[in-house]
This record gives sequence, C-alpha cells and structure tokens, in this order.
Amino acid sequence: MQLSHDYASLPEAFSKQPALPPLPPQPPHLLMLNTPWAEHLQISPDWLATQDGIVFLTRGTLVGHPNPIAMAYAGHQFGHFVPSLGDGRAVLVGEVTAQDGLKHDLHLKGWGPTPFSRNGDGKAALGPVLREVLISEAMAALGIPTTRSLAASLTGDTVYRDTPLPGAVLARTARSHVRTGTFQYFAARQDYAALTALTDHVTARLYPEHNDAPNKALALLEAVIRKQAKLIAQWMHVGFIHGVMNTDNMSIAGETIDYGPCAFLDSYDPEACFSFIDRGKRYAYAQQPNVALWNLGRFAECLLPLIHHDDAQAVEQATELLKTFDTLFAEHYLEGWRTKLGLSGEQPSDTTLIAQFLELLHKQKLDFTQSFRTLNAVAHANDPAAFLALCSDSTSAQTWLENWQRRLATESISQGERFKMMQNTNPCIIPRNHLVEDAINAAYDGDLSRFKTLREALRTPFADHDKAFTRPPQPEECIANTFCGT
Repeated sequence: MQLSHDYASLPEAFSKQPALPPLPPQPPHLLMLNTPWAEHLQISPDWLATQDGIVFLTRGTLVGHPNPIAMAYAGHQFGHFVPSLGDGRAVLVGEVTAQDGLKHDLHLKGWGPTPFSRNGDGKAALGPVLREVLISEAMAALGIPTTRSLAASLTGDTVYRDTPLPGAVLARTARSHVRTGTFQYFAARQDYAALTALTDHVTARLYPEHNDAPNKALALLEAVIRKQAKLIAQWMHVGFIHGVMNTDNMSIAGETIDYGPCAFLDSYDPEACFSFIDRGKRYAYAQQPNVALWNLGRFAECLLPLIHHDDAQAVEQATELLKTFDTLFAEHYLEGWRTKLGLSGEQPSDTTLIAQFLELLHKQKLDFTQSFRTLNAVAHANDPAAFLALCSDSTSAQTWLENWQRRLATESISQGERFKMMQNTNPCIIPRNHLVEDAINAAYDGDLSRFKTLREALRTPFADHDKAFTRPPQPEECIANTFCGT
C-alpha cells in the first residue's frame, strides 16, 4: 500500500487531530471487503482481512504513519450558513495510490468523536453503513462518479439512537473529500492564504491540466462547473435523489458523496423527496439542477478574491462562467434522455418527445426504472404489449409509442444496435428503497445474506435479474421517509 499524507501536510487550520477513541469491549469484525477495489488501490485484501488490517479499517492507525485527521469545513445547510462544521464522525487516514497512479482519500465514517462533533458521539450504526455500501457501489456500477466503499466493519460498540444499535465503520475512498464547504470555511474567515493553498492543492490533485493556468481560481471554477453539470444530469437519468445537497455535501471532485437520506424514484414524480428532514422539499428530484447551480454560486463567491483583485471584475468573470451551467447541464441532460429512448441522432422535436414521455410516466404513476427498461423490449421486437400492460390509460400511451416509433424510423441504426444501446443505458436493477431497508432490517437481526445477495446483484445493473429485485414495490412496501443516520 502506498499511503501518503498530502492533506495533513497543509497548514494547521485545515484539520484537527482527534484523540483516538477508546478500544471497544470486543475486537472489530469485518463484514464486507470490496476485494476488486482493494486490489485497484494496491492494498492487499489478504492483509485487510487480518486483525491488523481490520484495525486499520476501523481506527486508521498504522505503524510509522501519523494518526487520522478530521477535516475542517463550513456549509450552507438547507440554505442557512454554518461557519464551522467539519468531520464530526469521520476521519481522513491519508491518500492511497491506485494502479492507474491516481490518488484516493481513505476516509473512515463512524470512527468516533472529533473536535468537530458538536457534542455528538461520532459513531455510525450498522444500517446507514450498509446503506452507503449498497448505494455507492450501485452508483459506481451505473457509471456515475461516486465515493467507493472499501469495507464495512462492526466496531463492537453499541450506538444509541432511538434504540441501542450495533456500531459500524465504513471505510470509503474518494478522489478527494474537499467540498464546497471547505472553501467556505476559509472564505468566511477571510483567510486568503489558506484559500490559495486549498486552490493549489485541489488543482494539483484533481485538475493538473490547470496547474499552469494564468488564473488558477477561474480555471478551477470552470472545471468544477463542468463536472457537477454532468454529475447532476446523470443523477436525473437514473432517478436518483441525493436528499441533502448542502454545500458541505458537494464534492469539488464532481463525485457523489455523503449518502444519507438518499433514494431512487419508484413511480416518476418530479417533486419526489424521501428525506425526513427536508420538509420544504428543497432537494426534491426536479430541484437538483437548480440547487447545484445555487451551490456553485456559493463556491464562486469563495474564489472571488483569487479571481481578481477588483471585486467588480471578479464578479463579472465568475458570473460568466456560472451562466454556462445551464447550457452544459442541458446538453448532458438531453443527450442522456435521447440515449435512454434509443435515439442516436438529434432532432429539434426530441425535447417534446422526451417531455411527453415523462409526463406520461407522471400522470399514470408509472415506475421510472421499469418503464424505461420495458421500452428496450419494445424497440427490440416492435411489440408494445409489455409497455401498454403497465399503463392505466393505454390510449395516450399508444399515441406516444407511435410518435416514438416514427422518430426511431428516421434513423439508420439497426434494431440490434438500438437494443444494445438502450440495454446498456436503462438499468434493470437499482437499489430500490424497500429492498435496501429489507436488507438492513435483516442485518440487524443477524442475517447478512440479503445484503450480500442484493450487493452482488447491483454489481451488474444492466443485466437481466430476477423479478424479486426488479419489480416495483407493493403499496405496503413503499418507503416514504429516509434518514441520515446521525
């Protein structure tokens, strides 16, 4: 393992060194090890499965290396600025170098109290840890940038929430755990030297092509806008709802980070919001592009002193870049829907065709994932029966299908090519809310088999799977609220 400590070498204000939590009454126990990812990170899976390896995965300690650190950051939480947040239940162990030469942060979530815990216990219960494993790894298999789950371990502690629960630690990796809120932390303190150091660090780590840019801060803003515009479009295409798009949960690397009260759409609803704490639906499904742009505006504000010494010119230059978000997002958004509908070319009428299909899903309360997957078979066999069987109003559905098939007929690709494109774009299986909750509840009862079976199925989302994994939930199985687990 190549373990470095680049972030820990930044000035003292960037992090705090927490005291190691006391040893639990029982030794930690490894529940899940992502062997392929460990191998990619050049960490021996055999060593990680030893007692020393498990201690490393749960406490982050390694002979000859400094102890973990808690990263400082601020953030807008549901629109309200909090100047000091930081890692309250997670620590950064260091950076590991993967086979491709790229560095990834190794982060332990549920590690214990840190100087940023704000009177919290800093621990995580088993359920939220398993939830993040399932959803983050499903996102990776779907081809969406995300943190990765390396391992999940029982700590031997008892965590007290509404009831006593078994404690667990998630070892996860990311290209970086720097967030918009990290920049806000120093901007709020008008610590421009720290902002410059952070900009240099992030650029060198994530966007080295801009190391020699004449205006590094402006180049960084442009790169992050591009990354996040594409990421949010990808979320929308699979029906993913992050749940808590606070600025401290938005990665500068353009990865999906912090899987708290997240969920995937069942029936299509632009206003869908599963987060128990988001009573105003600020982060509902259809609001995510708008929120992403708002968050990017907060990021741009942090960089203004570095963009230009004249405030007016800095604002003008940053604003011009922020204006590109809508265009960039729209390009990715439209391209993704076209692919999901099997369209290889572009026509002006495509936006209407896409909008009409989403309206059809909404009015008839059709399952998002199942509907797109069923279209694959319609395109392949020219038989609309399977899709029409899903619909309560077959007349309007038939009208849309006829318009769609006329549009398909204008393209030269073969049915086989179109079917392959759609089959590799519209997943058969997603981590449906009721399946995730069922796996977690079984795990609390000591049965990990459902978690393991679901995790294995989610590795191949575009393959055909058993209906037990793919069917929409029955009314009594629908999950209305999800929780962050703190």
